[in-house]
Amino acid sequence: MSPATPGPAGDDALLAAGRRTLATEQAALAGLQARLDGSFARACRLLLACHGRVIVTGMGKSGHVGGKIAATLASTGTPAFFMHPAEAGHGDLGMITRQDTVLALSNSGETAEVLQLLPHLKRLALPLVAMTGRPDSTLAQAATVSLDVAVAQEACPHNLAPTSSTTAALAMGDALAVAVLEARGFSAEDFARSHPGGSLGRRLLLHVEDVMRRGAELPRVRPDTPLKEGLLEMSAKGLGLTAVVDEDNRVLGVYSDGDLRRSLDKRIDVHATHMREVMTPGGRSVGPRELAATAAHLMETHRVTALLVVDAERHLLGALNVHDLMRAGVV
Repeated sequence: MSPATPGPAGDDALLAAGRRTLATEQAALAGLQARLDGSFARACRLLLACHGRVIVTGMGKSGHVGGKIAATLASTGTPAFFMHPAEAGHGDLGMITRQDTVLALSNSGETAEVLQLLPHLKRLALPLVAMTGRPDSTLAQAATVSLDVAVAQEACPHNLAPTSSTTAALAMGDALAVAVLEARGFSAEDFARSHPGGSLGRRLLLHVEDVMRRGAELPRVRPDTPLKEGLLEMSAKGLGLTAVVDEDNRVLGVYSDGDLRRSLDKRIDVHATHMREVMTPGGRSVGPRELAATAAHLMETHRVTALLVVDAERHLLGALNVHDLMRAGVV
């Protein structure tokens, strides 16, 4: 007879299982933190001293965690990649050089595919950092440094499925990566350079001059220009403002949609009024080498939708609005 199919669990039971899982894994991480000792510092120093790549390896769920750790290391200043231990003996060992350091994950410390790598690593005299739940295991004993990631119990109710143990290994990998990046002085700008396609990369690498409008796209008028012509210039260039410049192209002021509303409230004659009479002197501006994210912050702070771009002498170089920043992926 086939076993009876359990009925659907109620919401309370599902919530209780979720909370129990999180509590169990939280306890595992607390225990991990309490056991952090000099071995962790020695492992960090091995990664910092590595002149090649950090080769991360592990089988099964440990392999999935290892892949994430390798990706985190690589994106935070430590060249690294994941090597599948079962593929290593079929040619992938050729990826390892004498300049590399190996980080091996195995909760039991007895994973056959990982242990088969040990003679090759020993021949190359490579530093080996082990991450295992059994400090007395074969892998731990063979390692240059062994990190204890043991957990009291898995979150699985049968204490079988890797849950708390994979969470602990993943957290230890993050701890290694963060400690090493801080030791390297790895900055947000360094991170952005390895993530040019991400939103953070765009925010930290794009400058105002990369996204601003220039040349014939710039709305500009002279101070003696009639307001009517200034409005036509604003409409034609579509930035919601126009710069008011002198004969040397220095910005004297700006006239925006907000200024237009104020002019209309005052019933100003657009034919008889000149730009110098209605412009806002100075106006909000930004430098061309400022980050585009800085321009976005200025717009938000001052509640404007466009900025002029000027040099140190207030010469008009460009202009941009919030839509330019949106197209660039900055906001």
